[in-house]
Amino acid sequence: MVDDDKPILEVVSEALADEGYAVVTATNGEEALERIHNDASIDILFSDVVMPGLSGVDLAKRAASLRPELKIVLASGHAEGWIEGLPQDVHFIAKPYRLGEILQTLSRRVDG
Repeated sequence: MVDDDKPILEVVSEALADEGYAVVTATNGEEALERIHNDASIDILFSDVVMPGLSGVDLAKRAASLRPELKIVLASGHAEGWIEGLPQDVHFIAKPYRLGEILQTLSRRVDG
């Protein structure tokens, strides 16, 4: 999970861990790429779109080129149609999101 908002990162990652996910966190795109590169067990990238430095969209593109099998979910308070360059195989969740919505989306990405 990647989010530059540390309280959101902590709350959501803890909730996902409580649901059985092994969660690796990063507070920016570069840190996330490093983790993805160094940890082959990461199979889903769940990231905020709007972050300083490397955006979630750019992170998704770079992560997908690094690990094509990686499943990617991006979240933003901006409408999906307003986000430029959103890769076609990336799933989008609108903020504010609910834990149930995240769990359902992650489950579909793992199974699909």
